[in-house]
Amino acid sequence: MKKRLLALGLAACMVFGSTAVFAEEDAAEEEVLELTTVTEGKLTVATSPDFAPYEFYSIDENGDPTLAGFDLALAQYIADYAGLELEIVPMDFDGVLTELANGSVDLGLAGLSPDPAREDAMAFSDIYYRGGQSLVTIKENAETYNSLEVCNNSDVSVGAQIGSIQMDLANENTPDADIVALPKVTDLISELIAGKLDAAYIETAVAESYQKNYPDLEIVADVPYEVEGSAVGVNKSNEALLIIVNEAIECALEDGSMDDFIAEANALAAGEKYEGLLDENESVPEEEEAAEE
Repeated sequence: MKKRLLALGLAACMVFGSTAVFAEEDAAEEEVLELTTVTEGKLTVATSPDFAPYEFYSIDENGDPTLAGFDLALAQYIADYAGLELEIVPMDFDGVLTELANGSVDLGLAGLSPDPAREDAMAFSDIYYRGGQSLVTIKENAETYNSLEVCNNSDVSVGAQIGSIQMDLANENTPDADIVALPKVTDLISELIAGKLDAAYIETAVAESYQKNYPDLEIVADVPYEVEGSAVGVNKSNEALLIIVNEAIECALEDGSMDDFIAEANALAAGEKYEGLLDENESVPEEEEAAEE
């Protein structure tokens, strides 16, 4: 007997907990596929909290960090839809890709672009957010490094995040530049502000978020990219989960929840925040606090 999941369907968008298994008669055989996760009863999601407004730490009035961002809100929505407890595992961006490839987590939510080159490591959901890619520099250099053509020069240092689609775009559009790979978007921003990088490839919504706290940043050019949007990375062996995730995304888009998640994330990202991994005490590392002061 083959197994296949038939979820409750989009008519029940407002009804969460759709983990019941339905059966469908197809000719002479019945198909049912049960939803399973790496930890029973939990939805384990890897994320890289250095990518506001997608994911970051919002700092409250007591200085305490809380994971925030519209990716995290969508993760909770998907978990509720599936009737599962959400477990978020923060890590570097390249770790998200590795853990998905290893099957150690159920989902990756980290502003992932559905790049065909990643399809051996994960399955991709439908697009839940449409954005773009940008070339960023500082205002002082905006007239100098104002195009991909100008930056495609060995004398120009261009940054991008390790393992990201932006790194692929850097290699594709500016192969002759001095391409600098850094682990976090915050590192790119710091190097730009310090004058150690001439330009950087950054997702447009993220660049716009950073501009609010770093007005010296300037978006100077759009970067061509065929897939302008973000998708959820899904454990490649979990077809049932992919079906559930796509249903939840469609519900979130239809009922307006995604718009609310984006608005709230942008509002929080405009306030005090930290982008990166916490220390062993689940606190913002002391060196980061000192740098902000």
